[in-house]
Amino acid sequence: MHAVSALAQGREHFERQSWENAHTLLSAEDRENALEPDDLVRLATATQMLGRDEEAAGLWSRAHAAYLTRNDKRAAARSAYWLIVPMLFRGEMAQAGGWIARTQRLLEEEPSECAEHGYMRCAMALRAIREEKVEHAYEHFAEAARIGERTGDADLVAQARHGEGRSLIRRGDTARGAVLLDEVMTSVIGGGVSPLISGAIYCSVLEACQEMFDLRRAQEWTDAMTSWCARQPDGVGFRGQCLVHRAELMQVHGAWSSAHEEAERARERFMRPPAHRAVGLAYYRIAELHRLRGEIAQAEEAYKQASQSGLDPQPGLALLRLAQGQVAAASIAIGRAAGEARDIRRRLRLLPALVEISIAVGDVAAARAAADELAQLAAARETPALLATSAQASGAVMLAEDNARGALVALREAFTLWLRLDAPYDAARVRVLIAQACGAVGDADTARMELASACETFEMLGAGHDLARARAMAREKDRGSDADEDLTPREKEVLRLVATGKTNRAIAASLGISEKTIARHVANIFMKLGLANRAAATAYAYENGIVG
Repeated sequence: MHAVSALAQGREHFERQSWENAHTLLSAEDRENALEPDDLVRLATATQMLGRDEEAAGLWSRAHAAYLTRNDKRAAARSAYWLIVPMLFRGEMAQAGGWIARTQRLLEEEPSECAEHGYMRCAMALRAIREEKVEHAYEHFAEAARIGERTGDADLVAQARHGEGRSLIRRGDTARGAVLLDEVMTSVIGGGVSPLISGAIYCSVLEACQEMFDLRRAQEWTDAMTSWCARQPDGVGFRGQCLVHRAELMQVHGAWSSAHEEAERARERFMRPPAHRAVGLAYYRIAELHRLRGEIAQAEEAYKQASQSGLDPQPGLALLRLAQGQVAAASIAIGRAAGEARDIRRRLRLLPALVEISIAVGDVAAARAAADELAQLAAARETPALLATSAQASGAVMLAEDNARGALVALREAFTLWLRLDAPYDAARVRVLIAQACGAVGDADTARMELASACETFEMLGAGHDLARARAMAREKDRGSDADEDLTPREKEVLRLVATGKTNRAIAASLGISEKTIARHVANIFMKLGLANRAAATAYAYENGIVG
């Protein structure tokens, strides 16, 4: 009687989505009397919702075998699907392919079309995505959606439509793809989709928003997922990715302490055995927050951990080197990463840093090429964050090209967009560029006000490096020609040669010292004088009599 009662309670907790209790009670029953296949599915689902993937795989395998013993091929195929999907995400392509072929052969014996045919289409689509065959993936997902509609399987329709949307986004049709994702999310929020499918879709949609740089949509769906997670607090199977995405959004909105806490929670979640491959994402977000606060040693360690977890820590590590004055190292690192990147989503992450670092080393042509590519990609996607990033990059390049008036137009556009997105740090960085452009056209009052506003924001956020640089620029505006007294004799000599248009390599040859040393001198000059680029340094040198 007690065993029956425990089983009944386990089923009841499963229906309530109380995963820990369901797992405890059903596991206890399974140890006493091997569970029937339907209860094995319940236990496997609860186990997977708890994030115990290896244990869940064993249960799905048992359920698959038990259904085969009963000659229930459809249920066996459904269990196989939940074995195949994690294999695909782990990159175990041979094993996944074997299971797909085996399951398809099982379903060939079915007299009519069933939903499980659609699930195998989804599995083939996921395999095609791993193989970067986006068109094939889209076709498989579309057919799976049609099967789902014909068989009335809400889970299959949601999974397939979501896959169609992700495929459209990956091939550049972001508008249609985003509409499909929104449609799927309404059905998920309505509660008509099972927990495993809901969790997978929530995480995937948030990832898609990050790919599109669609901060507004990401915020809306992150809030929805947070509510979903709150209704089942012991269901942690999908919460690591959610926490990383939440941390990035919090960072954008200026809540850096909360962002750090979320990223640390994600790291702890991903580090639980067996360690999740996405732990590098959590370490990278932690590193970024340390970098922005000027915590160099902590940032360095977190980037190292991200790298050891299999994630290329760029562009963050290159920007850290730039902040340290290691301009040459920053240039080499970002150039290497951009040269390797073929995926558009990866390039969108790298191009803004490539623009900034290229300007810092005086390679305005490279900065212009990167800004133009960014503008082209942003125009094709039309999300506010990408358009703001592109306008900011274009304005910075125009400033380096001595086109301060053109720069102001682009920078004002970027500033407006960042304000609308509630992105205070990005808006403050644009204000620094606006101040430099205003100074270049002789509007000293506006330049001072923009710098003062930027300093207030940086101080509020705790952006140590940006605050120091903005304050140095403000002091230079106030002190005028006395600012160069902070320069060493060697730095003044380098500044004079920069003002003649010489590259770092040419200056190094002229002075008989290494190019790396010259890069460090140039970075120090920019920092001490509050200058953004070589064009500003040249103007400063002529205006203050350093060059006759």
